[in-house]
Amino acid sequence: MSQSDQATNANWTLLFLSWLLVSASTTGSLFFSYVLEFEPCVLCWYQRICLFPLVLILAAGLFPFDKSVVKYALPLAIAGGLTAFYHTLLYAGIIPESIQPCSKGVSCTEKYIELFGFVSIPMLSFLAFATLISLLLIIKKRTSK
Repeated sequence: MSQSDQATNANWTLLFLSWLLVSASTTGSLFFSYVLEFEPCVLCWYQRICLFPLVLILAAGLFPFDKSVVKYALPLAIAGGLTAFYHTLLYAGIIPESIQPCSKGVSCTEKYIELFGFVSIPMLSFLAFATLISLLLIIKKRTSK
């Protein structure tokens, strides 16, 4: 196998891991809503708007491997990550209540679960988006040579 084929295989693997991540995140989001019946807040909906299309966008870049998928996926991942970061700060009480967007409906600081006493649903979302952004930036760097 040539070095070029090995690099393509490694890039495909990174993209596949990105797709697995967004697929698991989407499944988890739907599980929280439809199985555990946790009603999503406004910020959760914005994060879902960024997350759900990524399942199809990243899958489209896998067969055959298309490095340009990063330019479509990265803006959605960044927008979702920034929203998740803001949501995490809001949930932690760092952002004051006076500027919370969830004044009607479900509160953005509703405590549904906290794994290990501190890992909340907003933090899980932020970690997923941060990991996805990292993977996409690695692919971008590796394919821009």
